[in-house]
Amino acid sequence: MVSFAHSAPPALWLTGPSRSGKTQRLVTEFQTWLAQQTPGLSPPTALVFAANDDNRWQLADRLAQATGGRYPILSKTPLGFISDEVKLFFPLLFQPLNLKAQFPLRLRPETEQELATQLWQAALTAAELQGVMQYRFVRETLDLLQLAGASGIPAEDIPTLLDMGLVGSDWRYAPELSQLRGELLLTWRQWGLERGLLSYGTIYELYWRYLLPNPTYQHHFTQRYQAVFADDVDDYPAIARDLFECLLASGAHGVFTNNPDGKIRLGLNADPDYLGELQATCQVETLTSSVGLAAELTETCVQLLYEPVLVPDLPATVRSLQTISRAALLRQTAEIVSEAIRAGEVKPGDIAIIAPGLDAIGRYSLIEILTQRNIPVEPLNEQRSLIGSPLVRALLTLLALVFPGLGRLVGPEAVAEMLVVLSRREQSSDSDIDPARAGLLADYCYQFDTEHPRLLSGTSYPRWDRLGHLALDAYETIRRWVMTEQERSGQRAIALLDRAQEQFLGQGSQLPFAQLSALRGLLETAEHFWQVERRLQQHDTMARSPTAAVAQFIQLLRRGTITANAYPLRPLGLEAGQAVLLATIYQYRSLRRHHRWHFWLDVGSRLWEEGGAAALFAAPLFLHQRPGTAWRPEDESAANRDRLERVLRDLLTRVTERLYLCHSDLAVSGAEQAGPLLPLVYSAATVDSDQPTPNGD
Repeated sequence: MVSFAHSAPPALWLTGPSRSGKTQRLVTEFQTWLAQQTPGLSPPTALVFAANDDNRWQLADRLAQATGGRYPILSKTPLGFISDEVKLFFPLLFQPLNLKAQFPLRLRPETEQELATQLWQAALTAAELQGVMQYRFVRETLDLLQLAGASGIPAEDIPTLLDMGLVGSDWRYAPELSQLRGELLLTWRQWGLERGLLSYGTIYELYWRYLLPNPTYQHHFTQRYQAVFADDVDDYPAIARDLFECLLASGAHGVFTNNPDGKIRLGLNADPDYLGELQATCQVETLTSSVGLAAELTETCVQLLYEPVLVPDLPATVRSLQTISRAALLRQTAEIVSEAIRAGEVKPGDIAIIAPGLDAIGRYSLIEILTQRNIPVEPLNEQRSLIGSPLVRALLTLLALVFPGLGRLVGPEAVAEMLVVLSRREQSSDSDIDPARAGLLADYCYQFDTEHPRLLSGTSYPRWDRLGHLALDAYETIRRWVMTEQERSGQRAIALLDRAQEQFLGQGSQLPFAQLSALRGLLETAEHFWQVERRLQQHDTMARSPTAAVAQFIQLLRRGTITANAYPLRPLGLEAGQAVLLATIYQYRSLRRHHRWHFWLDVGSRLWEEGGAAALFAAPLFLHQRPGTAWRPEDESAANRDRLERVLRDLLTRVTERLYLCHSDLAVSGAEQAGPLLPLVYSAATVDSDQPTPNGD
């Protein structure tokens, strides 16, 4: 640990439960620190941290308001800051790592998965890993590099940690696979560095292992920032502590907030206990809170986890909704929400529906029922597979038609869908080519060929006169455009997608929000894919052809692993807090909002123990308080129970008036649900399905 400079005042460590005022105290401390600076001189620079992007924007807004917008706010997440620093100071790494001078390119997780699978293919085949097993092995192995980097553990130590820590009969725990994982990761790291390709795991390791100890970097780093304000450090990776200690040792002012009931990212690169040790050198201030339903419910609910036979009656603020099937549960939950809003008991923005995991059916059912009743819904951070968008599928079909040698990737059904999508009229959901006519055109006018698939003239259909002028004209427009593009030499996929957007979609401004998000996701994914492709061509003499690259791009998307992250974060036309919030436990806790009413969905599920976010493979082995310690089933059980207790304490501070515990006897799979929160369901007043929202408490 870095020792503090004697002249530096102790940093301030603010600790307390959720909604106890920690962030507001941090904002106040920021104002105080800024006011203490010497008038007339340029104000010093402060580095502000938040746990995730949502919190980062919120904290930056609060600081800007508190300072009247007169002070530039540099707000970052730990990973965002570390990534920026590695890219900015990458030249410092050329000599110690013997790297070629080139600008680094950060890989997306799906691209990282694809390239690593190709690089490791011979070893994966030799280990007899195929299909789903292979995909899982590659993803978990890459995540190990990220876990090690975030923890400040050398990649070379990964096999040893796995051998000492993994206990069980799962195939993933085999000692020979642990050794293989280590060898593959070292090969991957070196291969990527030689090409300037950086994954999250590589970025973490480069920062703590090579950049932060570099005297030149330390000088620039400590000269740039004279203060650090970090909110919710219980969600930060272990190496963030090294960063903080470096600043504090140089005399920087420091303010940190910590939530003992937080630890939301434990198992996902965070090491809250290791960060917590930083308070030993700080002035500690403890804040307390009795907001929400926590004061009257927390201790009772926690007691039921450990002594379920003691079932006291819960207050009237807690209601239970019980059904046999999950379909009935979803329907009745939506009915209660809509009836309460109709009766004026609560506004849509005052309600949060929270589940340990939201499957597509559950999400769709709730959104469909509520929107039919004109109730706005905000599905938090919804990520849909890009290939699930008809617009994306149509553009990929267009690529396969234009580039030679891709006929195997085009079928009549895909052509028919493309014709419908690309003939859609502006500012309308109608298409000039309806599905029936599109099917006829695809059957009679699409000529399959592995090298040069063709769209024949519409008159190739014997009864072309029955298609109608509108459909025939739209088809001929698409066909002529494809033919023109096929004749272009040196065709580039990104340029083709741009021209297709301009030709068939205008500039996309008239598209619905979901389609606009999918289109943006496709173009961003394509840009990233070909950035990586160009980098690989600079280093590999046996570079693949443009056609082969397009084929891989199409297949990568069709595997469904790439999602569209919709920006802006909220649907257009909706202000924050005006819609019913639909979220998983993990998403809701990460957002750090609160509501008058909560609906806890699938409360009988055992997934509540996981907090709505499964930990990365072998994550506990990389925590600093467990070096070289085996992770046994009893440790897993204790960790789940601790997590569930934190979830309860956290969520109960975030609901202020009423809590509905929504339980179905049977899960989606038909299995009976018997999770640890069932005692709460049985001790709460049951909602009468004939009277969904009882008046009065």
